[in-house]
Amino acid sequence: MIKDNNLLFDLTDTNSPAETLAEIKNILLLIAPSPDPSPIEKIYEDIILLFNGKFPGYKASNTKYHNLEHTCSTTLAAARLIHGLHIQGQVFSPRLVQLCLIGTLFHDTGLIQTEAEVEGTGAQHTMGHEDRSIALMGKYLAENGYAREDILDCGHMIKCTELFFPMGDIPFNSEEVLTMGKVVGTADLVAQMADKNYQEKLPLLFMEFQEAGVQGFETPLELFQKTEEFYRKVARKRMKNELQGISSAALYHFRERWEIDKNLYEESIKYNIRRMKDTVVESMLQLSIISGAGKK
Repeated sequence: MIKDNNLLFDLTDTNSPAETLAEIKNILLLIAPSPDPSPIEKIYEDIILLFNGKFPGYKASNTKYHNLEHTCSTTLAAARLIHGLHIQGQVFSPRLVQLCLIGTLFHDTGLIQTEAEVEGTGAQHTMGHEDRSIALMGKYLAENGYAREDILDCGHMIKCTELFFPMGDIPFNSEEVLTMGKVVGTADLVAQMADKNYQEKLPLLFMEFQEAGVQGFETPLELFQKTEEFYRKVARKRMKNELQGISSAALYHFRERWEIDKNLYEESIKYNIRRMKDTVVESMLQLSIISGAGKK
C-alpha cells in the first residue's frame, strides 16, 4: 500500500482545469489516433464559465465540496477508465466517448443555482441534483445542435451517479451506453474518495449535508467515523455489483500511460480510509483526555 496519495495527483494537477483538459486530450489520442477534441474543448470551456458564474442565467458555484475541481477530477477519471477498457479490448464509438465525458462534466451542475434562486447555496439541491444536472445538460445540448438520442443517452449516464438509484431502472438504449453509464458512476466515486485532500474536505461536505437536511451526521467527526462504513457498505459495494468492477480498468490505464503497475485510485482510497481512521482515534483520545481533565 502506498504511504501517501501524492503520486496520483503528481501525474496531473486537477486543480488546474487547463492541465486536466490537456491530459484528457492525451488520453483521447491513446484511444483513437485522430479524435476531434473541439466538441469537448467547447463544452469544457463552458463548464468552467458556468462554475465561475459567467454563464448566462446562473450564479457561480457556491458548494465548497462539489466544485469545479471535483468535476475536472471526475472527467479525468472517466477518460482513464475508458482508456483502460479500450486496452482490454472494448470498442466504443467516438460519439459514446464524447457523451460519456459530457456526462461527467455536467454530473454536478444541478448544484449550481440559477440567478432566480437567491436563498442559501446550491447544497440545498443535494437530494435530486442529478435530475437538475440532466435538465441543464439537455437544455445545453439541444441549444448546441445535439440529437435527442444523444441527450437521452447522456442523461442516462448522469443518472448512474445517483448513489441509491437502481441501475436496472434506467432505460439504456444499448449495452455500450450502459457501460458508459457505469464509467460515469464509477468515475464520480473514485474521484471523490481518492481525492488528495479528501479528509480536509469532509467538513465542507458536512456543511453541504447540513444545508440539504441529510440525516445521520451530527458533527464532522461523526461523518469521519462513518466514512469507512460508507465506503465498504455503499461505495465499494456499488462499484463491485451494480457498476460491475469498472474501476479495475484504471490499472490498465496507469500501466500503459505511466508505466505504473498499480490502480492508483484504489491505493489512494485505501490510504484516505486508513488516515481517516487514525484521525478518528486521535480525536477520540483527545476528547477522552479533555473529559477526564474536566472531571478532576
